[in-house]
Amino acid sequence: MSDEWIKTLRDRRRVKFTTQEFDENMFLTAQVEGNKVVYSIIVTDAKTPLSHEEVEAHFEGELSKRSPKSN
Repeated sequence: MSDEWIKTLRDRRRVKFTTQEFDENMFLTAQVEGNKVVYSIIVTDAKTPLSHEEVEAHFEGELSKRSPKSN
């Protein structure tokens, strides 16, 4: 099973989140619009399904950093 959605952050950057379940694990990604970098995490002990808020929380630290190109 997989899911994807786009969220607009407070600073107006748009982020595409995806989740994909495989075996007993989850693969999570976040990509800021216009950015080639894709943040990804494999969660091995997640309860399924994770809510959008729970997925977004996994990337909170990385997404709080601003890229020098986005200033």
